Amino acid sequence: MKRVSILEGKNQFSRVVADAANGEPQIITKNGKETAVVISIEEYRRMTNSGKNFVEFMLDNPFRRYGIELDLDRPKDYGRPPIDFGEDE
Repeated sequence: MKRVSILEGKNQFSRVVADAANGEPQIITKNGKETAVVISIEEYRRMTNSGKNFVEFMLDNPFRRYGIELDLDRPKDYGRPPIDFGEDE
């Protein structure tokens, strides 16, 4: 990966974008600190798109895929008995 200062990146923006589009990510630095990365659109899409929408993602799980049923019934245990804050007798 190439490291480019923000000033150099600004002055050579076309080259930075062309290099990123050719598969070479460009790290942008500001005052010597890595601040941003320019990557190709293909790399961005690969990193952000799983190919499924949210519902498909949630439904595609090992339990559903292999027909495993989960016991999701909760016990009827209500914990401690309620406290009576009524008047003292």
